[in-house]
Amino acid sequence: MIIQKQYKFYAAHRNETLNDKCSNLHGHRYGVRCAFEVEREGDISTLFGDFDAKIEPWLKERYDHSMLIHAKDPLYESLRMHMERTGEKLRLCVFDGPTSVENLCHKLFTEITQMGFRLESLEVQETDTSVIRYTREDWVADNRYFARNEEAVQPLEAALSFEI
Repeated sequence: MIIQKQYKFYAAHRNETLNDKCSNLHGHRYGVRCAFEVEREGDISTLFGDFDAKIEPWLKERYDHSMLIHAKDPLYESLRMHMERTGEKLRLCVFDGPTSVENLCHKLFTEITQMGFRLESLEVQETDTSVIRYTREDWVADNRYFARNEEAVQPLEAALSFEI
């Protein structure tokens, strides 16, 4: 059985790897629709509040009114230096890759799964007209893709990191 729940959060981001308007800092009101796989246990499967009790506070703490930023974005280092220098605490949600909606889907799917929920899919609405549907199959494929790329990058980084 599938139970769907919807959530929202506001966040800024930019995709520094693109050569278009999305390379500029901007924000979205993200809509997230989770499709949870559940099994009936007696009269009910799962209380809707069980999802909300974990997911809503987590989204508020980690994502809402934060800046989604790639760890290798030059702006990330500038923001870290600013926080160290001024003591200001900015809410940064750091990504291993560019902050595309596809990477956001992978990150959300992974983190929600780590909470103990079984997702069939999730949808992330980035704009009024743009929604991405991300399935368990997409997540498995992305995990394989990232693992292959990490294995390929590590020997290259090791070869390039030497002292003069």
